[in-house]
Amino acid sequence: FYSADADDLSDSFLSGEEENGIITKNVKNEINGNWISAPNSIHEARLKAKAKRRLRKTSSRDSGRGDSFSDNGDPSRGTNGTVPPTSPKSKLLDRKSRAGKGRGLPKKGGAGGKGVWGPPGEVYDLEEVDVKDPNYDEAQENCVYETVVPPLEEGDFEKTLTPIVQEYFEHGDTNEVAELLGELNLGSMSSGVPMLAVSLALEAKASHRELTSRLLADLCGRVLSRRDVESSFDKLLRELPDLVLDTPGAPQLVGQFIARAVKDKILSKSYLDGYKGKVDCVHARAALDRAAVLLKMGMGGLRIDNLWGTGGGQRPVTQLVREMTLLLKEYLLSGDNKEAERCLRELEVPHFHHEFVYEAIVMVLESKGEKTFKMVLQLLKFLWVSSIITVDQMRRGYERVYMDIAEINIDVPRAYFILEQFVDKSFSAGFICEKLRDLCPSRGRKRFVSEGDGGRFKLESY
Repeated sequence: FYSADADDLSDSFLSGEEENGIITKNVKNEINGNWISAPNSIHEARLKAKAKRRLRKTSSRDSGRGDSFSDNGDPSRGTNGTVPPTSPKSKLLDRKSRAGKGRGLPKKGGAGGKGVWGPPGEVYDLEEVDVKDPNYDEAQENCVYETVVPPLEEGDFEKTLTPIVQEYFEHGDTNEVAELLGELNLGSMSSGVPMLAVSLALEAKASHRELTSRLLADLCGRVLSRRDVESSFDKLLRELPDLVLDTPGAPQLVGQFIARAVKDKILSKSYLDGYKGKVDCVHARAALDRAAVLLKMGMGGLRIDNLWGTGGGQRPVTQLVREMTLLLKEYLLSGDNKEAERCLRELEVPHFHHEFVYEAIVMVLESKGEKTFKMVLQLLKFLWVSSIITVDQMRRGYERVYMDIAEINIDVPRAYFILEQFVDKSFSAGFICEKLRDLCPSRGRKRFVSEGDGGRFKLESY
């Protein structure tokens, strides 16, 4: 009698040695639940165990997704019968849905992720208004949206416009000022723009006053109206008593601004007639009288458009040289160092002060007495100490005289001797350096036949 159960029963009862042998064999040939046939396949078993561990880590994410099946309906597995491992890093970087639902397609049709505004190739059109929307408002269909600039507050008016006017004094571009003022919502405070500009120009230079007159003429019609300009000058006339405290010559300057505004046609010719017999303030009356006198002189040929003069380097070089020469002649008559300093400042050409030094030294060389020598030396030292003439301008003025001394010597025979004396005194006064003193040219003396040169003269050395 033989059966399968008996065969199984015989296999289940083993001797002690067999049992120990089998257990030992199992320990050696099993790794992580994988039975191996030979010790040489330990490495393969380790790879399978590693693949199982990876599969367990990703099982929580893929629990609701289900297995992928092959064509015959069996779960797809690797070559060794295990599910191919997947990298956790690749799972984090893909855009497929991890919710366990759907067909595994990218989220939001590929439009998800950081920095993505929509799927590739999508064109956004205007959204149609849904009439059934509970927030639908019929009045919003024809709305036109515009940028609204809040009106400028009165406390911020001067703080905002003062830097604009001061920068204009540097670049002189009226178009830029018009654009900046156009971006501000001035409202009723637009009449304060001319008043602020004129008030700043009263304390500035003549060239800045000329720029202010041009600015008012260019802004009128674009940013300002003629009524704004008239009301601005009305305020200036009323506040003249306060302006005189800071600028004593304010009445005459305001009168010149009024005359220039009438000439530029931003003030009506009847503006002055409206104040006849109605002004009680002394300063306002002086300003109106000054404007009336200038307008009458303009009818007689005075160019009111050049009332403030041309400031700085905008003037021709010949005109600057002529004014510097006249300044030196007036100084030699008056001997007032401070007046000469003020006149030199008003020329507004600090880059051209070397011409003043050159003309002063040439005037010393052409003079016949010691008075001019001492007065010019005193003036140059005064301008040096007050920092009106810089080191570079002083050096360039002396070097120009050194270069032209040969031509000057033709008209002034003693030019070399006088120049050497003046340079030594200048070095002693401390406003030129030793190097500049040593560069002073000197004329060599003549040698005669008795000195063995055969009757030839020694060439001049400079």
